[in-house]
Amino acid sequence: MQSPLIALTAVAFIAPSMAFAHGDKDQTSINYAGPVETVSLDTLLAQKSFRDKEVVVEGFLIRQVSKDEFVFSDGQSEMTIELDDDVRLNELINETTKVRLFGEYEGGKHPEIEVEHIQIL
Repeated sequence: MQSPLIALTAVAFIAPSMAFAHGDKDQTSINYAGPVETVSLDTLLAQKSFRDKEVVVEGFLIRQVSKDEFVFSDGQSEMTIELDDDVRLNELINETTKVRLFGEYEGGKHPEIEVEHIQIL
């Protein structure tokens, strides 16, 4: 008679923690500092395809245009970038702070990168 009671008690304690761990899984990320494959803005601008493409670029946010739009430079070219609403940084950055941007390149008449994640280098 004690085993069913013990089993029910165990489930009562384990089930909520399993649900919590599962819900937290999507928000977990690592702070990776190793090599990453990046692309230059010139390469992006030279592509004739206007399909959206996941990209990683490195450079500097050289000017703020609006609340969530900046001019980004990789040292060779410039492009407008737009930060997703959930992109946050706890550190102050300026035009001399080198950053790595992860996002989606949107070609066309006004090419830009929709930034999903920003990393200070």
